Amino acid sequence: MYKISHFPTPLFFSQSYDNLDLEDSFSIALLGVGGITALWLAANIVGSIDRIPLFPKLMELVGLGYSIWFTTRYLLFKRNRDELASKIEEVKQQVLGSKN
Repeated sequence: MYKISHFPTPLFFSQSYDNLDLEDSFSIALLGVGGITALWLAANIVGSIDRIPLFPKLMELVGLGYSIWFTTRYLLFKRNRDELASKIEEVKQQVLGSKN
């Protein structure tokens, strides 16, 4: 049987263990528990909404309608595709900053 100490530790993990102190580990644990709790809560909310008899079908129709609208608005004609491409570039520049 191999011991764990015989395997080299990746550089990332050895650096992170050296820099980890008690205050950071408490924050990380709290963040992990909060994330798991939020995921559990979101799953329960979605499950509750899914049990409403007509709501899933209504959301399916809304999604289908939006997909049809988006396709006819932006993807059908070249002029509209160019408009969509320019909007995407504008948002990318706002988020990532200008190239200069």
